[in-house]
Amino acid sequence: MGDIKVAVTGAAGRMGREVVRAVIEAEGLELVAAIDRGCIGTDAGELVGCGNAGVAVESNLDEALSRTKPDVMVDFTLPEGLMGNLRTALGHGTAPVVGTTGLNPADFAELEQLSASTSTPVFIAPNFAIGAVLMMRFAAAAAKYMPDVEIIELHHDKKLDSPSGTALLTAQRIGEARRAAGVSPTPVPAGRIEKAVGALGARAENTGDVPVHSVRLQGFVAHQEVIFGGPGQALTIRHDSIDRKSFMPGVVLAARKVRGLTGLVIGLEKVMD
Repeated sequence: MGDIKVAVTGAAGRMGREVVRAVIEAEGLELVAAIDRGCIGTDAGELVGCGNAGVAVESNLDEALSRTKPDVMVDFTLPEGLMGNLRTALGHGTAPVVGTTGLNPADFAELEQLSASTSTPVFIAPNFAIGAVLMMRFAAAAAKYMPDVEIIELHHDKKLDSPSGTALLTAQRIGEARRAAGVSPTPVPAGRIEKAVGALGARAENTGDVPVHSVRLQGFVAHQEVIFGGPGQALTIRHDSIDRKSFMPGVVLAARKVRGLTGLVIGLEKVMD
């Protein structure tokens, strides 16, 4: 078998450049297309300091996929264009590996249908850092014994969605663990969850009963604290991504494994085991 052919959308962005570099450097992966609305015509390898890769940045995703026929498309773009990219990729039988967050339940339902109708898997991870996956596992384990918990997530000021996809998935995992263990948290006082229109932070309707607080400031990349409280004690589980390189081992792992999946798969832990 030859190398896995990979297209990268959002190739000229901050995350996209790291993905391009990681694909070029990874054994068994071949960069065949780089798509972005900026830096058109620039060689993708030269753009990220890896030398000439023979792949110029282009803007038309449909044309790029038709010509290069990649096995996998890695997408780190903006939420407003994501579903269009995924529909295009699935129409070409290209398996998406998605790091862009901001999808809603209707989007997930559509992706499940498209994945089934095209027999093409879709992989989505709110966080590609392996340490973040371990943080969620540890949090789920702790929630069985310390059900009172809140999440603080801190990201750079350019992140558009809030709460983060990682925080929402962590809250989901905590809720599942508490239900399985038959334990419940102390009820949150009325008005405790942020409800103001446009407010950063949790809404009870999408985080269950796990309060989440969002910080958006310069100087951060991606950070999360899961804070458990109990009589006379507190437990904090924290993960810090201080460089976008922290996400690349997970991206490479997903690109290598996505074609062996079936349907819509969410969470890096699904390809780690």
